[in-house]
Amino acid sequence: MATETHESHLLIIEDDQGRKEFTLGQTIYSLGRDRECNIRLVSQFVSRRHATLVRMPREHNRNTYYYRIVDGDAKGKPSANGMIINGRKMPSHDLRNEDEIVFGPQIRAVYYLLQNTQLCGQTDASEYDITLINPSMTEDEDIERT
Repeated sequence: MATETHESHLLIIEDDQGRKEFTLGQTIYSLGRDRECNIRLVSQFVSRRHATLVRMPREHNRNTYYYRIVDGDAKGKPSANGMIINGRKMPSHDLRNEDEIVFGPQIRAVYYLLQNTQLCGQTDASEYDITLINPSMTEDEDIERT
């Protein structure tokens, strides 16, 4: 049987308002302080249009994709402070699972690539509500009845 892989792309943001989770699926996202941004970063240390996320097709499989993060807006104007990705200042980066992006003091994001592999034609076991019973539980009940 063939296997099918389903991917989910998740970005967890921590800013001055706490923690927020974003499931990614669109082609492009703007990140920044501006209210018009797709993903708003709440901090005085973040540029209005701090970064851009772009969905890119994978070379080996056109049905899957990854995200590239680029410093600045979609027109190429860089942010004031840049981005630090996994401890290094970078103008752009192809995101991989658990990459950390720092936009400023106490403003960060972690990217997750979640993969669910399933055999084609099989149903997902989570569809069924299964309660497991410890065999010793039934034996004790039999003893008490006698």
